[in-house]
Amino acid sequence: MSQSSSASTPAPTIASLDAELTARRERLAATIDELVEKASPRNIIHRQAEAAKARFADVATTPEGELRVERLAVVVAVVTVVGGIVVYRRLRRH
Repeated sequence: MSQSSSASTPAPTIASLDAELTARRERLAATIDELVEKASPRNIIHRQAEAAKARFADVATTPEGELRVERLAVVVAVVTVVGGIVVYRRLRRH
């Protein structure tokens, strides 16, 4: 009636199995190298710095590339107020 699928498929040779195993080892080694590269602290810091620069550029500039002065003024004002409070508290302690 129906034949088994193993009868219609030839058995793999030792050479073909060896070639397949070698190819899989090479792919695995390449994948591990990619993961090690992505997980290195230097690369993580670099990616985070680039992302922060991009976020700052999105906030600080218009789509045309002009500075958003009102947003930068608010940031400068907040930094000045917080810095003033810190200096005032330190001077008051001494």
